[in-house]
Amino acid sequence: MLMELDRTAKKTSLAQLPINLFGAVMGLAGLSLAWRLSSHVFGTYEMIGDAIGIVAIAVFLVLAAGYTIKTVRYRDKVIAEFNHPVIGHFFGTFTIAILLLSSVIAPYSEGIAHAAWIVGALLTLTLSYVAVSRLLRGRQEAAHAVPAWLIPGVATLDIAVAGGTMPFSWAHELNLFSIAIGSFVALAFFTLILYRLIHHEPLPSGLTPSLIILIAPFEVGFLGYTTYIGRIDNFAAMLFYFGLFLFAVLGMKVFRRSVPFAASWWAVSFPMAALSNAALKYADFTGSLPLKAVAAFLLALLSIVLTVLFVRTLIILFNGKLLRLP
Repeated sequence: MLMELDRTAKKTSLAQLPINLFGAVMGLAGLSLAWRLSSHVFGTYEMIGDAIGIVAIAVFLVLAAGYTIKTVRYRDKVIAEFNHPVIGHFFGTFTIAILLLSSVIAPYSEGIAHAAWIVGALLTLTLSYVAVSRLLRGRQEAAHAVPAWLIPGVATLDIAVAGGTMPFSWAHELNLFSIAIGSFVALAFFTLILYRLIHHEPLPSGLTPSLIILIAPFEVGFLGYTTYIGRIDNFAAMLFYFGLFLFAVLGMKVFRRSVPFAASWWAVSFPMAALSNAALKYADFTGSLPLKAVAAFLLALLSIVLTVLFVRTLIILFNGKLLRLP
């Protein structure tokens, strides 16, 4: 048995640690915030959200340590991933994770939360600049127009989502700046991706779960916009409802047994978490029983999906499949 474990260890390497695994932190942090909001809407135990938040922080620290080692040992591989026309956009999962964790940490340490938000905001804006500049070089292949393109744009919207309570005098303008960038970048990229999905070949099975990312601009847009203006209006409601409709359409295409499990499945986590948080926030605003039922269903679905993803990820980690060398 020890020999078998040794052989497994030799077949795995941190060089294979995928950057998109930071999507797990995004999803868990979003789930933590959703359960905290649920305690206000439904009277559930706030400690559920706190416990999930601790797990999110622990997962982030483990992944950050692992990817730091990967960067030191396999620098060329990390650079190649960053420059890849598809994988490079998943580096936004790292910056979004930092932004969301600032909200998770806020009730315990405002200082750490503020520092995390500032770091996350700077990294996010830098990544968005690089991503847009790279795409505007031209000669982009249509096959590369995938939902992951939306991640850097959505990340800037998350600056406003997490930064609504920041006490800095300049935070107001930075949040507005971020909403402006995220809104127009997401709109432009959403159109390009939709055109590709309609007129070209379907996404490879490994990227199928990323279809759920298409709802993120609308639900994160709802959260960022309402946090910034401090109220919910009809425009915000339309963002929420279209994201909900899109989730119903795309969910039927993604949640199928024919789509194999891999780390890429974590792409569904944060968009679903954003949808759940938006539903809870909107249901609390309207007081509508049907909307509260929808919010409760989405929170339960999110909890089940993330539990399954977490367990299955641990399974492929310990059996060596997650980090297996090609």
